[in-house]
Amino acid sequence: MARDMTSSRALYSRLLSYVRPYWRVFLAAMLCMGLSSLAEPVFPAMMKYMLDDGFAKSRGGWAWLIYPLIILAIFLVRAIFGFLGEYAMSWVANNVITELRQAMFGRIVHLPMRYYSDNLSGHLMSRVMYDVTNVTGAATTAITSLIRDSLSIIALMGWLFYLNWQLTLITLVMAPPIAVAVRFFSRRLRKVSRGMQQAMGKITQVLQETIEGYKVVRIFGGQAYERERFRQAVREQRGLAMRATLASAGQSPIVHFFAAVALAIIIGVALRQAADDQTTVGNFVSFITAMLMLLPALRRLTDVNAPIQRGLAAAESVFALIDEAAEEDTGSLELGRAQGQIDFDHVTFTYPGAERPALNDLSLTVRPGECVALVGASGSGKTTVANLLPRFYGVETGEIRVDGQRLSEIRLESLRANIALVSQDVVLFNDTIAANVAYGSKRGASREDIRAAAGAAHALEFIDMLPDGIDTMIGENGVKLSGGQRQRLAIARAILKDAPILILDEATSALDTESERHVQAALDELMRGRTTLVIAHRLSTIENADRIVVLHEGRLSESGKHAELLALNGAYARLHSLQVQAEKSAGA
Repeated sequence: MARDMTSSRALYSRLLSYVRPYWRVFLAAMLCMGLSSLAEPVFPAMMKYMLDDGFAKSRGGWAWLIYPLIILAIFLVRAIFGFLGEYAMSWVANNVITELRQAMFGRIVHLPMRYYSDNLSGHLMSRVMYDVTNVTGAATTAITSLIRDSLSIIALMGWLFYLNWQLTLITLVMAPPIAVAVRFFSRRLRKVSRGMQQAMGKITQVLQETIEGYKVVRIFGGQAYERERFRQAVREQRGLAMRATLASAGQSPIVHFFAAVALAIIIGVALRQAADDQTTVGNFVSFITAMLMLLPALRRLTDVNAPIQRGLAAAESVFALIDEAAEEDTGSLELGRAQGQIDFDHVTFTYPGAERPALNDLSLTVRPGECVALVGASGSGKTTVANLLPRFYGVETGEIRVDGQRLSEIRLESLRANIALVSQDVVLFNDTIAANVAYGSKRGASREDIRAAAGAAHALEFIDMLPDGIDTMIGENGVKLSGGQRQRLAIARAILKDAPILILDEATSALDTESERHVQAALDELMRGRTTLVIAHRLSTIENADRIVVLHEGRLSESGKHAELLALNGAYARLHSLQVQAEKSAGA
């Protein structure tokens, strides 16, 4: 329990550190709430003097207006300061949400590839969208209630002590059992809140997969299956939400019960005192009025425990992401513009959770300006080579060098500035064509350069037919374009980057025959003078490569030109023969 309390204090302290930059507005909000709360005991105090003085003595003229005007003034002051306090606190809360989301997203874009492999994207999205709002509930909204209602309770208790300290002590007897009840429900709420966050992540994941894979869902009749997945996810979340409601709602009846016991005893004692002329009618009414005003504040104060516990559970999730180790960048060397020499020296690499290495003692040298094609069966390690060169993953043994410099010694930004990638899995953004071509470090490129790159990729022929040309919005992942058009935009992006090292991962796989002919001509021009790694499944596209490397189970099996490898009659010849037969069968 002590460790949980320490953890909660540490979490809350860290959470409030995001409020610190806005301390002036936060302080102003607390001041307004304090003034609003301190106005509360004025009303029961006025009741005392009104009953003991206002009704007891006859007053002429306009004296009867004093108390109604005081009532209006009390509620006007409370309304003004209450509004200002709520608005200021909401301003702080929304700024905290912004800061936390920016911090989380800033970490997401620097996480290593391994993290994305191990974590569902839906859970990441849920953290950024859902968990943060619960965090601010603890950082600001809960504090609002905590400050306002605590001050109200203190002010009202002070007035009660002034009126009758014996009766007030009775109310304090009920504090220990109320504190025990609140502490018990706090532990339950924190535990259930963690489960609710995970359940929300599942809902987001199912929703995202169904939306992104809508074609597969429909063509394979997966609607019923996806409905069932979603039903289970939302039912799990509903169950946890009801458990949270049970824990949250269970506090109020218990608190109210003890408060009612105290109130019943106080009324009984007060009536006895009134009968013995130990108190006045004004004292009695003022005391009961203050007690009745105390109960809602006490209820709100106990109810604030629920958002605090939800916020602390969300804070654990949010800060776990913010504290996640960023992609390791141990290098300090600025590569400049590389010559393009690549050396794989006895490299071994195994993906997390895999049973066997993806690359096993691979040694390979690619000379500057050379075009090397990597071929082999699925799982032979071709894509792994493309993943290791930009240091998406680190090697286990051996080393990779660019221009004689070990990758671990080169700054990641400098290394990747020298590499362009065109993959069969085209990634485009819901932005204009120009923004997708001039992406990242090239976002300041001129329109002339963008059009030149698009022209070299044979993309202008369809871009100029669009109503807004290169300013056309292409939708999520380029949904408004055909597969071939998307691929040509990806190639245009690589052309504009003008990097000395080029990785082509089935770059023409999504193109029809006519488009492939145009793009292959553009790629031939792009590859000239650049070190190029071509990952190919269709061997007909790499027959003119300077060298073809055949991989088998992560090892280098054969290496040579197309004609040389066919003459060897080995693995490459077998792959080539199988593809020729498959193409003939498809043609027939």
